[in-house]
Amino acid sequence: MYSVVVPVYRNAESLPELVHALAEVDRVIRERFGTPLEAVFVVDASPDESHELLEHLLPAAPFSSKLVLHARNFGSFAAIRTGLKTATGPFFSMVAADLQEPPELLISFLASLVTNESDIVVGTRIARDDPLASRVFADLFWRFYRAVVMPEIPVGGVDLFGCNEEVRNELLRLEEANSSLVGLVFWLGFRRKEISYERRARKYGNSAWTFRKKFKYLVDSTFAFTDLPIRLLTLFGAVGVVISAIFGLIVLGARLLGEINAPGYTAIVLTVMFFGALNMMGIGIIGAYVWRSYENSKCRPLAVVRQFRTFAGSEDAAAGQEFRRQVR
Repeated sequence: MYSVVVPVYRNAESLPELVHALAEVDRVIRERFGTPLEAVFVVDASPDESHELLEHLLPAAPFSSKLVLHARNFGSFAAIRTGLKTATGPFFSMVAADLQEPPELLISFLASLVTNESDIVVGTRIARDDPLASRVFADLFWRFYRAVVMPEIPVGGVDLFGCNEEVRNELLRLEEANSSLVGLVFWLGFRRKEISYERRARKYGNSAWTFRKKFKYLVDSTFAFTDLPIRLLTLFGAVGVVISAIFGLIVLGARLLGEINAPGYTAIVLTVMFFGALNMMGIGIIGAYVWRSYENSKCRPLAVVRQFRTFAGSEDAAAGQEFRRQVR
């Protein structure tokens, strides 16, 4: 069994084409590897009709599938974790529902996993058919991620991956809130293989991956995998102490030489503002680490499932061909 996890949020327009593409993947892997496809759709409380549409499409699909509905929006990484928990394996992959990553990549992932060539397979982007602003921001985002969070991340970034059952089990043991699933995949180690692909243009709707979500993801990744903010804070504090000592000696010397007859209002205000801001920044950074520790100490589930359904899939070849024809 080859389980493919699909997080779904505001993807109603692309779902018919996606289900058709997965039906084709199912046909190919049955012929090449003799294993069926299992698709696990996790609807992350999408406000559109994605869940209702999947309830209509999946019973007629030629592959077996599971449909999970979250009680509220927990985020795409939580949806992937829910899908991995639900999937049966022993090989697992994930793919976005917006069709920007080619579903054919799933076949390449399985080829590497089935032959035991690797334990983890990641898709690395070598090109993006996105607007210029999106490409520039993505490039800066992943450069910063590599420099600060995880140097092992490929230059083009990672949006999808595949793994065997051993990696899946270890990954699910790491129940960290406000973390990065991709970061955890690379933190685990194991044998990794990279498969490059070109990201397609978005055909339907607008991405729900907003700047705010990207920024939160970057901040969560930074605080989850590095102590760089604390080290920078220590460095700033040390530099501030040195500057203050030098400034103090200058003021003391000037006072002894009679150069200062009255206290300097400007110097006092600037000094208080500088160290006040430094203290506030320090409290904020330390508070971010403390808050994340507190969140993990609650041991709340990372997602809550509201509804779960299973669809057996059609084993009849003619029925499968008819389904592919209808959803074209």
